[in-house]
Amino acid sequence: MATTTDHLSGHPGHLNEAQQTALVQFRENLTKDALIPADKDTVVQTLGYDRFDDQTLLRFLRARKFDLVRAQAMWADNEKWRKEFGADEIAANGFDYPEGREVTKYYPQFYHKTDREGRPVYIEQLGKLDVNKLYALTNQDRQLKKLVSEYELFLKDRLPASSKESGHLVETSCTIMDLYNAGISTFYRVKDYVSAASSVGQNNSRNNGAYVYHQRTLSPIMIAFAYQFPQLYLHLHHPQPSTVPPSPRSPVSRQQAPYLFSTVWSLIKPWLDEATVRKIHILGKNYKKELQEYIPAENLPASLGGTCNCAGGCEYSNAGPWNPTSQA
Repeated sequence: MATTTDHLSGHPGHLNEAQQTALVQFRENLTKDALIPADKDTVVQTLGYDRFDDQTLLRFLRARKFDLVRAQAMWADNEKWRKEFGADEIAANGFDYPEGREVTKYYPQFYHKTDREGRPVYIEQLGKLDVNKLYALTNQDRQLKKLVSEYELFLKDRLPASSKESGHLVETSCTIMDLYNAGISTFYRVKDYVSAASSVGQNNSRNNGAYVYHQRTLSPIMIAFAYQFPQLYLHLHHPQPSTVPPSPRSPVSRQQAPYLFSTVWSLIKPWLDEATVRKIHILGKNYKKELQEYIPAENLPASLGGTCNCAGGCEYSNAGPWNPTSQA
């Protein structure tokens, strides 16, 4: 079993001499090769957060086991992607997404409070996805831009606020992927978006060892978000009782569950790297007790077995230390 020291090794405040030397050299190399811009301070002021700080550089170093050459190649690829995608512009100016409230109705993806370690909780309810209504409202390109804007907010607002409230550095999130009512056809119909989002998360940005940009998510089953750097994935698989006949939107019965999950997992697993897979906890139909070992009941929406009922709906509240005006 890994010790606390092992778990924190390579993180800010927990560097050994070799890691500290590598960090200093990494910054010097990036600066020398103009991979950290000469006008860095201006960029930081424009973005509203420092994406060139030691915390960020260490994510890349950990992702490549402190191999300076590989970490620099990863950083260079990330900078190239950010420029092509316009990530800095999105970070600085936000992304206008007026369809957001309606999109959430047909594909709930939201942050909601924190877990017992102070990490922002990200919830994705794939079983509520209505593909036809979703794509009548938006398209894949806009979804990805919205995803990136959420990653940037995660870095700029959610992590600092969570760190302040918890009294210690918070660098990761806890992701819940709820598959209740999700059918095989759901995954096939959104596989292109899932694959694209996974690519953003695992190949193009800041990484905690599992994803480069962030791991957005894709939790066990969905997408690896590029900015969340999820430390923990909780995959909820709670099938309906076998007495309830399956319907087009709820194809899972107790008997069908093992086959459905193994099939879906076989589709998703290739998109995730080994480090991510190791972080996934599969919770079955009796998930509530185990889920609350990670997240207090008052921080969990009632729909997931918690006691929180935010005014207007937890999925719309953006409740958490990053939003002081939110009220449960």
